[in-house]
Amino acid sequence: MREPPAGLFRSWIHSYEEDHGDVRVYRPDDHPFPPARGRRGMEFAADGAFVDHPLGRGDAPDAVPGHWRLAADGHVVLTFEGARPERELEIVRCDGAVLEVRRIMR
Repeated sequence: MREPPAGLFRSWIHSYEEDHGDVRVYRPDDHPFPPARGRRGMEFAADGAFVDHPLGRGDAPDAVPGHWRLAADGHVVLTFEGARPERELEIVRCDGAVLEVRRIMR
C-alpha cells in the first residue's frame, strides 16, 4: 500500500464480534452495534494525527493522541508520546463500512 485508503480517515469502533483469526474488525462509529460493556476504537486523520481509544475506568473510552505514518512495506505505524510503545498494523480491508487490520508483532 503506497497511500492510505480514502475511507480510513474517520472514527472506527472495534466490532469484536466480527473478528476472525488474527484480524480485528472495526466499523464506523455510527454503526448499529449490539450492546457491550465498552468498545475500543481509533481515529485516523488525513494530516497524520491519530487517536487511540482504549477502555478506561468503568469501561468508558479513553483518548490517547498519537500519529500514524505509512512504512516502506505499506504497514501503518502508530506512534505515541511518552512511554507507550509504537504499534504496527497491516490494513487487510478498508472501505466506508469496514476496517480490518492485523497487528504486526516484531
